[in-house]
Amino acid sequence: MAAPHPVLAVHGALSRGVFAVAVLVSLAVLFAPGSDVPAAPPYTDTLVHVLLFAALAVTGRWAGVRATPLLAGLVLYAAGSEVVQALAPLDRSGSVADWLADVVGALGGWLLWERLERRR
Repeated sequence: MAAPHPVLAVHGALSRGVFAVAVLVSLAVLFAPGSDVPAAPPYTDTLVHVLLFAALAVTGRWAGVRATPLLAGLVLYAAGSEVVQALAPLDRSGSVADWLADVVGALGGWLLWERLERRR
């Protein structure tokens, strides 16, 4: 298989920038006041949690963050975000189900990255 284009290199500037953007998006999504969260069909919130943390895991691995610290950090970040949503005056509620969706997303993103790496 041909080598990836240099712009897509692991640990490159683009990968670190994309990971930084994913982190900023997660901050906006997880800590927006409840009044800024649009109404959505059932289970959309769960899907957003899964996809958000999958994106964090994939982009984090692409940026060169080692798997164990990345996954541990994402699990703690997920738990912390739910605690903040429950306790801060954001008009949001913390949820164990959302935390589990975050963990599933992080693990799914990590598994996807590992599978892509094996194919390279």
